[in-house]
Amino acid sequence: MNETDPALAPAHRELLDQVLDKWSLQVLESLCERPQRFNELRRSIPAVTQKSLTATLRRLERNGMVERRLLSSRPVAVEYRVSGLGSTLQDLVDALLAWSASVLPDVEAAREAFDGPGPDAAPLSR
Repeated sequence: MNETDPALAPAHRELLDQVLDKWSLQVLESLCERPQRFNELRRSIPAVTQKSLTATLRRLERNGMVERRLLSSRPVAVEYRVSGLGSTLQDLVDALLAWSASVLPDVEAAREAFDGPGPDAAPLSR
């Protein structure tokens, strides 16, 4: 691929950055299972902060991947669901998650080899 390849256009990179960022994959994975309210979604991803989840949902909604629906209940509640456009990502998200699970041991081994022995490791004898 080269810089004139449309796959590398700035708009494509921006979309991929916003859809594949730190929290978006986890949000999409959770919402692909079923629609959820904000606090449900937050409980399903315990490490995400309220601020990060809000920003992620807004970004995904802006890009048409997630829909925000007001529920007629007391008090008024909001539910998030994957949109039709967002559902086109489900197979890709599943594939990325499966790929990461399958290669993680090799990645961890490569990191250990690159980082070298820890500070508590015994010195090499010569």
